[in-house]
Amino acid sequence: MAVGLHSAAEATAEGFDPASPRDSTGCDRVLVVEDTPSLSRLYVEYLKRESFSVESVETGAAALAAINRQAPQLMLLDLHLPDMHGMDVLRHVTQQGLPTGVVVITSNASINVAVEAMRAGAHDYIVKPFNPDRLANTVRNTLERMRLARIAEYDDGGAARDGYCGFIGSSPAMQSVYRIIDSVAPSKVTVFITGESGTGKEVCAEAIHRCSPRADMPFVAINCGAIPRDLMESEIFGHRKGAFTGAVADRDGAATRADGGTLFLDEICEMAPDLQTKLLRFIQTGSFQRVGGNVLETVDFRIVCATNRDPLLAVQEGRFREDLYYRLHVVPIHLPPLRERGGDVSEIASHLLAEYAKEEGRKFRRFSADALALIGAHPWPGNVRQLQNVVRNAVVLHDGDEMTAALLPTTVHAAAVVVADGARQGDAPAPGRPPILPLWQVEKQAIEAAIAVCDGNIPRAAALLEISASTIYRKRLAW
Repeated sequence: MAVGLHSAAEATAEGFDPASPRDSTGCDRVLVVEDTPSLSRLYVEYLKRESFSVESVETGAAALAAINRQAPQLMLLDLHLPDMHGMDVLRHVTQQGLPTGVVVITSNASINVAVEAMRAGAHDYIVKPFNPDRLANTVRNTLERMRLARIAEYDDGGAARDGYCGFIGSSPAMQSVYRIIDSVAPSKVTVFITGESGTGKEVCAEAIHRCSPRADMPFVAINCGAIPRDLMESEIFGHRKGAFTGAVADRDGAATRADGGTLFLDEICEMAPDLQTKLLRFIQTGSFQRVGGNVLETVDFRIVCATNRDPLLAVQEGRFREDLYYRLHVVPIHLPPLRERGGDVSEIASHLLAEYAKEEGRKFRRFSADALALIGAHPWPGNVRQLQNVVRNAVVLHDGDEMTAALLPTTVHAAAVVVADGARQGDAPAPGRPPILPLWQVEKQAIEAAIAVCDGNIPRAAALLEISASTIYRKRLAW
């Protein structure tokens, strides 16, 4: 399909219809905002190899004029412009709610600025210098994420669901997750799942696999943080007999076992740097060599990965390869913590009670009202995994028709004791006793103190608090 370069003045005359996000040939419209003519021509030349219709401008004012005529599908934005900062152009796009994906162009010296741009609404960033494939992959991935997000936003699949492929819960936060899985499962794109420990990242990966055309093929999971570094390469790619001490026979790795199916790499940010390089080559080519082998093997697979860390922070700190991040972070899915899922906690607890009572031969059929109130008031820092342990503990140690609050472990009562004690003390605590604050205020103080210690660096504060940066952003907006 022919792709042309359109100046702002020639756009309409050459078929670059300002009334449509695509030109007259149906190509996606891309706006390049770069003040260095040689680089601008280079980027346009790169994009001409793909099915994109390209307009280029050299100033922020010209970019705003082009956007106001008709928002493009995607904007490639240099932050250092002669008349204004690129962040001003980005803010215009986000404040106006325009359906334009923004990819920020930056240099190695200003990656922190690019990360801030992503927090301000940019979809991705790309570091100079870059080759044609890198640019094409970034643009395609951004457009694909936007397409899937639109499907997830507008195709709600009818009534709200109270469960989905292993998930339990009907909260709005989970309805969004269900819709994204619906949208992404039939595709072959890589999915990057984030969320705190215990939120169900492997359940999400399995749901994507079960709803995909690969459902009848293997789903193979590898925990990159649980396997010793020296054995990790063998776990993924396999080895030949005699490759190392203890290799007494040939062994297939996860890549071979996942042929035709899905390879799930959990805790991907814990992978050693040297193995990240080999993983990147494997993802790019679909081929690999076993440890101690010299035969190149090829497999057909889909990658789904997950982490409970902030992957961008790992990139900033040099612990995770930036190019691997680009390859993996095609469609992100964030799983909300249990404390942000409203009534889901009661639904999950009731389901677990019935399941564990059957497994353990107990008579429990329901929770009492006081038990449900206690469960609903708990912050659940360990999320669903912690709730599972609590319910299992209570079922194993007790029996009866109804699970009351008194039968729940003492750890669950701790938060309720703080709340009740605060209510008794009111606004005037007894002399010598510290005031009892609502839990949300305690959280706020802890988060703001961590941010101050980290000189405003929210990802670093989140890492110290062992929560995700997105959780801090959401809580600060709520405050």
